[in-house]
Amino acid sequence: MTAPRKPLAGVRVLDFSTLLPGPMATLILAEAGAEVIKVERPGTGEDMRQYPPMVTEDSGVNFALLNRGKRSLALDLKENKSIFVINRLIANVDVLVEQFRPGVMDRLGLGWEALSAINPALVYCSITGWGQDGPKALLAAHDLNYMAETGVLNLGADRAGDPVLPPVLVADIGAGTFPSVVSILLALREAERTGVGAHLDVAMGDNLFAWAYWALGERAVGRPDPRPGGELVTGGSPRYQVYRCADGRWLACAPLEQKFWVNFCRVIDLPEPLRDDTADPTATLAAVRRIIASRPSAEWLAAFDGVDACVTLVKSIGEAANDPHFQARGLFRGAMPAGDAVLTPVPPPIAPIYRDPEGGQGFPALGDANDDLIGEQ
Repeated sequence: MTAPRKPLAGVRVLDFSTLLPGPMATLILAEAGAEVIKVERPGTGEDMRQYPPMVTEDSGVNFALLNRGKRSLALDLKENKSIFVINRLIANVDVLVEQFRPGVMDRLGLGWEALSAINPALVYCSITGWGQDGPKALLAAHDLNYMAETGVLNLGADRAGDPVLPPVLVADIGAGTFPSVVSILLALREAERTGVGAHLDVAMGDNLFAWAYWALGERAVGRPDPRPGGELVTGGSPRYQVYRCADGRWLACAPLEQKFWVNFCRVIDLPEPLRDDTADPTATLAAVRRIIASRPSAEWLAAFDGVDACVTLVKSIGEAANDPHFQARGLFRGAMPAGDAVLTPVPPPIAPIYRDPEGGQGFPALGDANDDLIGEQ
């Protein structure tokens, strides 16, 4: 088995982030070879350690999965001696990631201006919901709030206009983690070339708009805001729907292009007059629902086997993890120690050449790097 490449070997990251966006970003950096030092509160560590289910006496599975391969530095940031330790370390740090509300790091004496004066090449990434300035900058919020405030949640409303709770944390990961990693890599490249670092203002609210590019495009050409449940990818077309089968399972059907739609209509034997879904989309949709509901999912999957129609089964997360395709890709092959348990790591969202297929690095015990780092010169 080929050893994974480590393009970030030699890069040191000081991670003050908690919960999800920052920790997943630094997990990706660690997987790519960076040394990630996680700064935590003494005694309890960061909040995610306490989130059940627990895998050790003091750490939950969420913390374990998000902090694999990192080291922990337990410091009370309200004490001057802790600030002294950070100031001494920062000269040998390439990247700092923090996730406090705007102004907190400045009040601690660890803001961008103070630390970049020590290390001009420092890449300083601040992850917040609303950004470092603006009327909402200090407003408390979570993933759902960011999606609501940016209009993304409304795009997923049903035909009655009722928004549906998203099953994945798009704001945290898609608008927090991923833009942070991309921005950090861009800034590192610039720092290598110029010797000058950067303060990266990563705002989840800002970055969610890219996920709704098509809706913004509608407005750009003077069309009204998308209707709840009424547009091509939000429930308004029979070509992009989830259909219930006779056995209670569901098919995800996305034959958007005409060539796929022709194949789809042929397999389900949709009456010819309804195949032109521009004539009466509501009637076509109702007919497709009736037809799909008339047979169990296994029969439909057999009927669509080998047919290019973009039809798949809606699977549970367990079924998906055990799918032969993802097993063959090696996504869930690794094993990481977690107390008396062995966990399957979350597959990091990077190219396979940078992933550790064994995933054997554990998560840090609170303060496991204190002895090494507090005395480091």
